[in-house]
Amino acid sequence: MNVFSRDQNAVTADIFTRDLYYMKMALDEAESALLSGEIPVGAVMTLGERVVGRGANRRAADNMPFAHAEMRAISDAGRALSRWRFDECTLYVTLEPCAMCAGAVMETRIPRVVFGARDPRRGAAGSLYDMLRDPRIPHKCEVKGGIMAEESSVLLGKFFALRRDPARRKGLV
Repeated sequence: MNVFSRDQNAVTADIFTRDLYYMKMALDEAESALLSGEIPVGAVMTLGERVVGRGANRRAADNMPFAHAEMRAISDAGRALSRWRFDECTLYVTLEPCAMCAGAVMETRIPRVVFGARDPRRGAAGSLYDMLRDPRIPHKCEVKGGIMAEESSVLLGKFFALRRDPARRKGLV
């Protein structure tokens, strides 16, 4: 047996376990958005093993069109780290970033994005667009989608079921 392949498998398993851990935190943020009546999207930004930013969708609560979970987590990280460049950070988000949030990822130099559910209508990390991996753009970003996608989709489904039938609210949340 090749020792390198065993070590590489261990590294891959560690990364996957870490991705699940932080995606669960992002799901907690999404659940708080759902409880607030917002579209349930949550995000967590990490620097190594440390959470440096968190965010839940708050567009309706703040009457702010830019209050997406990713934008809030990035802003939170900026305050925590006292900087705007995040060359060593990872952004975890429960829904594939839109074009605005993908632009923020590129502008802040985030090298890695992990997301849950795909967004075929607005996704800019591989579904509708692939801004984060566009070879014409100098910023290079690793994108990993589908982590805890089912759990993310279930939360989104609960929100949209509520919008269709508010009488079901108590049973869904």
